[in-house]
Amino acid sequence: MTSRDRVHAALRREPVDRVPVFMWFHPETAAKIAAHLRIAPHQVDEALGNDVRQVWVGNNYAMEGIVHEHDGGTHTDDWGITWVREGGFNQVTHSPLADASEQDLAAYRFPYDAIPSLMRQLDRLRPDAGTKFIGADVSPCLFELLCRVRGMEQAIEDLALQPEVSASLFERATAFSLALCDAAFATMPLDWLWTGDDVAGQQCLMMNPRQWRSLIKPHLARIVEAGTRRNVPVAYHCCGAMRDIIPDLIETGITVLNPIQYGCTGMDAAALKRDFGASLTFMGGLDTIGLIPRGSAAEVYNATLAMIDTMTADGGGFILAASHTIPPETPLANIFAMYAAAGITGEEIFANAETIRARG
Repeated sequence: MTSRDRVHAALRREPVDRVPVFMWFHPETAAKIAAHLRIAPHQVDEALGNDVRQVWVGNNYAMEGIVHEHDGGTHTDDWGITWVREGGFNQVTHSPLADASEQDLAAYRFPYDAIPSLMRQLDRLRPDAGTKFIGADVSPCLFELLCRVRGMEQAIEDLALQPEVSASLFERATAFSLALCDAAFATMPLDWLWTGDDVAGQQCLMMNPRQWRSLIKPHLARIVEAGTRRNVPVAYHCCGAMRDIIPDLIETGITVLNPIQYGCTGMDAAALKRDFGASLTFMGGLDTIGLIPRGSAAEVYNATLAMIDTMTADGGGFILAASHTIPPETPLANIFAMYAAAGITGEEIFANAETIRARG
């Protein structure tokens, strides 16, 4: 099976030759794998056999797609958000609408002029179209984006004390997200649309579920419809304890949920599969805090195999992934153990790397 065939079959719960895989690596992790395989970091996905190829075409490009070599490096993105690298990750250090006046809020414009340059990220995927499963990530779209442009504390306060401010910003953020969706679909054929927002903490949502349903859900439904009306599945990303809104996500048309963050309240993978597996394909579930970086290779292998068995009990509906980016401290043996459990052997990985090197 090609990667594209494999993922589509898993989404339809049809037989596959192996579980599809979509792992995210911290840039330092990718560099470590690349050095071991004697290839370039951008070739790691190919060598490891990852089935999904996806790029950021929204604000997540500013967070994850721009990589500074050292901590302390900064940049200001097209939304006016300033980022600084801390501990290997870009963190928001300035939000353009923090403490903004009513006039400042009204004058703020989403960066429509940047859409053509954002879409150029998709050019990297053209060689894989037809064989790999191609995705465009337009997230964050709503609450998480407001946290970045408004500041998290102010964004949360707006929900409670100034819902009209939140409503206005959500409407404008939705219009911009829809413009991103339309541009992405016009740029190249997509196998899925990826959206999402981190709206949950470790134990519960960051807001009352009723607030989410009244202020956010209708806008999310419009974004999801940009994919469903094109008969393309829509994936949704949200870290944390977000079980309370899973039925609502299904109602909007979401069919893939990521990342099943290990250890968060209500996010037991087996229970989610039992309760929502008829409607959702799950992606994720492998613990990136304890198991993957600190467990033995045997423990990682056994846990990965158990996760696959549990989450594919109905014949499919699962994409193997970790609950977050694979951190740099992860032993290479543990990474290879995950892939071995998925049916991608070390011998196959090294053979892929040799082919890549021979290609030059």
